[in-house]
This record gives sequence, structure tokens and C-alpha cells, in this order.
Amino acid sequence: MPKKQDEESDSAGETRLEGWASVCGVLVMGLFALTFMFQNFVIPSSSMASTLQVGDHVMVEREILAPRTRWMPLIPFRNVKRGDIVVFYKPIPEADGDHITLVKRVIGVPGDRIHLHNGTVYLNGVAQSEPYAAKPTADTTDPYVDNFPAVPPIGDEEVTASWTVAVAEATKDGDVVIPPEHYFMMGDNREHSLDSRFWGFVPRENILGRPLFVYWSFEATENDELTPRLSEQVGTMAYEMIHFFDKTRWLRTLHRVQ
Repeated sequence: MPKKQDEESDSAGETRLEGWASVCGVLVMGLFALTFMFQNFVIPSSSMASTLQVGDHVMVEREILAPRTRWMPLIPFRNVKRGDIVVFYKPIPEADGDHITLVKRVIGVPGDRIHLHNGTVYLNGVAQSEPYAAKPTADTTDPYVDNFPAVPPIGDEEVTASWTVAVAEATKDGDVVIPPEHYFMMGDNREHSLDSRFWGFVPRENILGRPLFVYWSFEATENDELTPRLSEQVGTMAYEMIHFFDKTRWLRTLHRVQ
């Protein structure tokens, strides 16, 4: 009789062990996915409105647009395309040397010729309709922003000095020609977006991934970067916990980004 009880105890022990192994396996796979394949980002500004709103929490896929690797040939890969919305490191570092993270739409790929006229993008000589992009109005029109490339206003600190020189060198017959392995980015909210018109082309290696969908949207105040300081993040988390129910935009849950 004791022998039978020992056998049942061993069997139960093995079952619990297998259960823990399964749980650990799921956790490891989930951690791997969140670390290497997906990442959470919060939209801090209105530069991509109304496609992305301030306070949208998006899930970013990091593998498909990543450079192809020999050690993981099974992961699908494709090149960055015009019209893609991508998350990337700003090519011009901040005063403290940090590269902030931004989200914009790809307007041009290597070899494309681009200029704007009255807010309309001309790609390789063809005007683009871009129904997602906000058009200038009498109150928002800006000669530099809406007729790029143009000479920036004197004293405009938003246009970097290095880009002022580089854009002149890259302009051919009124078009900006995008160099190899670089991309031209613009926000959908064209009159309120600091983008490639102000700081230049984005190198291929700066692109981190593409947002797939909004998994949560919260009415938040506007910021200027995707990765705020730790103190700001703590304050934001406390505010979100208090106002979770009355400030959540429930209709944007699982909204596809495109």
C-alpha cells in the first residue's frame, strides 16, 4: 500500500513539474517576443493626427523592417515602402547627445525626387492625393513648410544648420533627391510636424519598426518625444491609473494603424 502511494506522489510531482515547465516556456517565449519582436510606444504629439492621436498606445512590430540576418532566415523581411508609418531614431541628436524616438510616414525612398507646392507633395513629378494628410489653410500656411525645398526664414531654429547645407546639395531642378539607404519622413499633420523638412533624411539603420495597431488610447497632454524622462513617465502612469475609465478612448481600442 505505501508503495502505491509513493507512485501516485511521484506521478503528481511529475505533472506539476511539467506544468511549471509549460508556464516557464510560455513566459520565455513572451519575453522574447516583447524584447525582440514587438515593443510598446506611446504617441506624444499631434504630428501624425488624425492617423495617430496624442495618447495612443501602439504595438510596434520590429522584425519585418529589420535588416535581413543569416542567423534567423525564417523571419519575414521586406524593404521600407512609401506610405509606411515607421518608428525611428531622429537622425540629429539632441543637445545632450541623445537620439529621441519619432513616428512619421515614409514619403520618399532612395532615388525618389520630392518637392512640395502649396502643401501638395510631388513625388517624381506626380502630385500625390494623400487623403490622410492635413492640408494648409489660410491660418496655417507656411511658405517654407508648404513649398519645400525653400529657403528657411531667418532665425528659424527648428531647421538645423547642417540640413540647410545638405538640402541645397541634394536639390536638383527644384526636387530633393533622396540618397541611397536614406528616407524622407513627414507627419500626417503637415502644418504641425517637425520632420525631414527640418532635420533631413533618415538613415536605414535608424528605423526601428512599424506600429501595427492601437491597443489602448488615453486622452493625454502633448509632449515632443516618444521616450520621456523617467520622472515624467511615473507622473503619467499615476494620472492614467486615476483617470483610466473617464479618459480612455474606448472606440480606438485595436484600431489598425495605416
